[in-house]
Amino acid sequence: MEPEMYRQMAQDQQSHWWFVARRQVLGAILDSLSLPADARILEVGCGTGGNLGMLSRYGRVSAIESDPYARTHASELSGLTVRDGSLPDGLPDFGHEFDLICLFDVLEHVEADTAALAALSRRLAPGGRLLISVPAYQWLFGGHDRAHHHFRRYTVTELRTKAVQAGLTVVRSGYFNTVLFPLVLVRRALGRLVGGQGDDAAMPAPLVNRILRALFSVESRVVARRLFPFGTSALALLRRAS
Repeated sequence: MEPEMYRQMAQDQQSHWWFVARRQVLGAILDSLSLPADARILEVGCGTGGNLGMLSRYGRVSAIESDPYARTHASELSGLTVRDGSLPDGLPDFGHEFDLICLFDVLEHVEADTAALAALSRRLAPGGRLLISVPAYQWLFGGHDRAHHHFRRYTVTELRTKAVQAGLTVVRSGYFNTVLFPLVLVRRALGRLVGGQGDDAAMPAPLVNRILRALFSVESRVVARRLFPFGTSALALLRRAS
């Protein structure tokens, strides 16, 4: 992403509806995993560190980030030493494997996505899990994706196929950010009609932000039991093949 987008992320990640509600949804899924006590957790592509506090509830967290500004901000925010690294070939050596690796809206930024998944599978401990979220449906690709340097969006089927090709076992998969799906469709259609290149990450007015956060966060009550058949985000929980 462009440097200015990381600065905007640092400013908004504790209050923007999407960041806040997504953490609630992902936290509900993490609650359901029964991770080992003192689990070793790695977030790859942690950005400006908005998820690190949440992840610290589940174990000992390590993190990598390729952007210098984001890495510095994430380190200062979390108190962790966030290390430089990139996918698929630039992962640092932590000296141990991980019980959980998190890749939250990162894979779409990596051109060699299957190779990236294979590299992460080699960092998992026996029985370790990889939790991935990505933007869904290539036909929704638009100005936001271009602004954030996305290579692609995914269907769950495509994500599952790439995971298997990388030597991973799919535990569960599906979609989320479903409640707001109709609004996203309308926004995309209007943008194409008027030639807009809008960035979905822009902070809305305070009242709108609260409403969107409330609507999206409702899904956190459901996702621990089941994911949705459609949505603007796809998710996969993967395990290292034995």
